[in-house]
Amino acid sequence: MVTKTDLKHLRRCVDLARTAVEKGDQPFGSVLVSSEGKVLAEDHNHVASGDHTQHPEFALARFAAANLTPKERKKATVYTSGEHCPMCAAAHGWVGLGRIVYASSSKQLVQWMEDMGAPQSPVRNLAIEDLIRDAEVDGPVLAFAEEIRELHRQAYEKQG
Repeated sequence: MVTKTDLKHLRRCVDLARTAVEKGDQPFGSVLVSSEGKVLAEDHNHVASGDHTQHPEFALARFAAANLTPKERKKATVYTSGEHCPMCAAAHGWVGLGRIVYASSSKQLVQWMEDMGAPQSPVRNLAIEDLIRDAEVDGPVLAFAEEIRELHRQAYEKQG
């Protein structure tokens, strides 16, 4: 169940995604929050550099591995503007992070990009639950759908 606190952190993720687009990147933003509600780290996509592994969820997993105990990781929540890709979901699972809350789903993204005529991703979009055993996941949050779709449209047009 998505709470008011979840919506606040998702809003920050969407704002980070907007920042990524403004910098010429893909619209993804993520925030790592402790069990006490403290924002521990945040990031947005950096794939415009040519390194397509520079996703914010992956960066947060690396941050957590370096800075949190296994117990702290398990209790932390990752908020993100878009559902984890398989690479990021695997990193999340291997590091042992807890709950994931996302604003838009991979399924939505595939449909939006198809509607725009964009080429398919080289990696299959899979649900987080198909990769992480016993994942605690909430999303998508439909209140953000149109805003995120528009950010993807803007990013696609800038790159086209």
